[in-house]
Amino acid sequence: MTDAVDVVIVGAGAAGLSAAIVLGRCRRRVALIDAGNPRNRASQAVHCLLGHEGRAPSQLLAMGRLELERYPTVTQRSNLVTAIARSGNCFSVECENEVPFQVRKVLLTTGLTDDLPRVEGIDRLYGRSVHHCPYCDGFEHRDQAIAVYGEGDKGAGLALMMKQWSSDVMLFTDGLSPISSGMLARLDHQRIGVCTERIARLEGTADGMLKEIHLESGKAVARSAIFFTTGCHQSSNLSATLGCIRDEKGGIVTDPVTEESSVPGVYVAGDASRDVLLVSIAIAEGAKAGVAINQALLKEDGLA
Repeated sequence: MTDAVDVVIVGAGAAGLSAAIVLGRCRRRVALIDAGNPRNRASQAVHCLLGHEGRAPSQLLAMGRLELERYPTVTQRSNLVTAIARSGNCFSVECENEVPFQVRKVLLTTGLTDDLPRVEGIDRLYGRSVHHCPYCDGFEHRDQAIAVYGEGDKGAGLALMMKQWSSDVMLFTDGLSPISSGMLARLDHQRIGVCTERIARLEGTADGMLKEIHLESGKAVARSAIFFTTGCHQSSNLSATLGCIRDEKGGIVTDPVTEESSVPGVYVAGDASRDVLLVSIAIAEGAKAGVAINQALLKEDGLA
């Protein structure tokens, strides 16, 4: 791509598609580039999203891509952005096997990648009965036997939270893990058992529903779902190479009004900023960033 581009959007998830629609309607020249690895690709349904409750994530994204086709100034491409660097008043963007091109503004909607617990059998259950977000999937496992996987007070905190959805909650630390006396007392008060034994494997059905957690001792504990709190990390290192400041959680720091990062001209929307990690919030942040980018370009062109 050698033509002048107003904005490159890296990542075509909910935030990127939302921003692209706003900018497309402003007739901005947008390159929307996506590597094809959305965070929620294992999920069966999107929740907490008005008008689309229970819709498959892949279907939601397909609808967004289709809606973008009416805006001729938006180009959608499947590729991996390998580098972005300041080039005078613009940015130079490099993709795999393509000629670098110049853009005026950058929007990173590259998201996060969840750190799955290293337990045998978890991959085939993830997104069906193993989850990272109780707001997204807790309701579907209401009143079931729920396991929480996590260490220390962080795991204990999630276990306490899961009592909103079920009275039968058990914490698995997968080995000895220090839990504060205060947290232990709260767990005991809520009748949440704590298992510190190592997990050998998970057993589930062919359709991905958890049946039992097998421990190294040979004991099997019947559970219907696992919610884990092992963390996540940035899916892309582009923000780091650009020099964007991150907070203590590893989220990219942004202006709450404009979604602009600490690097002028670089904006961030969606999970990468590690605010509220819901699709609905990602869509809103993308729209906010799109408006802010258009306003910045108007000012640069003497139109605002």
